[in-house]
Amino acid sequence: MKVDDRSSLLTRRSLLAGALSGAGLAVLGGTAAQAATLGRAPRILIATNEPWGTYHVAPLLPEARRRGWEITQLVPDLTGIKPGDPVPVSTPDRAPDADLLVVTGAGDWPAECAARFRRLPLAASSLAYQLPVEAPRAKEFRDRLRAVTASSPAEAKVFDDYLGTRRPITVVGSPQTDDLPRHAPEPGTVLVLTSVTRSSGTGGSAPGTELLLAAAERLAAAGKHILVGLHPREDRSLWEKYEISSVPSVQASARAEAAIGIPGTVFPVVAAVGVPLVGCTDPALNIPGYLLSVCSHTITSADEAVAAVTRAEPVSREVLYEAVGPIGGSSRRLLKAWRKAGARV
Repeated sequence: MKVDDRSSLLTRRSLLAGALSGAGLAVLGGTAAQAATLGRAPRILIATNEPWGTYHVAPLLPEARRRGWEITQLVPDLTGIKPGDPVPVSTPDRAPDADLLVVTGAGDWPAECAARFRRLPLAASSLAYQLPVEAPRAKEFRDRLRAVTASSPAEAKVFDDYLGTRRPITVVGSPQTDDLPRHAPEPGTVLVLTSVTRSSGTGGSAPGTELLLAAAERLAAAGKHILVGLHPREDRSLWEKYEISSVPSVQASARAEAAIGIPGTVFPVVAAVGVPLVGCTDPALNIPGYLLSVCSHTITSADEAVAAVTRAEPVSREVLYEAVGPIGGSSRRLLKAWRKAGARV
């Protein structure tokens, strides 16, 4: 795999298949070149491994709206979409005529959407971390991919293994770094970055919550102010004894002297803010190395939490670039890659 540096499996298979079947569903087509001919901006469909999880697409919206692009996330139905969600969504049978389909993974839903929209140009973009093991359904569509992008060099290597493509991957950075807050830590404040305690139809859970809860208790007992950055699918009731941030975790991290949590997609972005990180690891967790690389320390026992947070330091620029990629302008680079993929003959 060549890195181009110029710039949960879903088990409800019958539901997904049903969302893509039925009489009278025409295959949509078009290209970005045709969009230009028609005098309109490109229309992009996105399918993710977490079909109803719109939070990975949301950071793209400001740049897309500035350019007049139409981005729509495909969902099996509207049951998992909260009222007021800013990300436009559609079921496949009601999807707008489009110029490109983007899959962010190779789980059941992206694979079914790729099969459904088989005449659309196809791209793959990593917007959340995957594991460096080839996904069973990646072979169904990888030969159609016109472009593959990832946030960072390290993420590109993992995404390549996940897709089994062995092809150039364009590094664009993470859209979440396009509007990083200024780090202004409040004395004694520690940000707790949660994962997901319980699996649902939208996605799976991650082990380690009991360790993180116990670590937060130790830190609070040591006089730290606990600020909780909730994963969008986490059980809020588990953390209500602490201050739960009213803003997304990356924005909340500006207040923290350090952060502790189960390493996930947000870790490199929080590191980019300048916040030292401590990772809670569990024997059942399978975490890509680049997510661990941004941790100043990792712990396996709550008794280690206070000392690890006290000693935590920001990572070097070299480690940060390898894990998070270029900072700023990432949405612009990503949309540029998508436009090229949609326009290619």
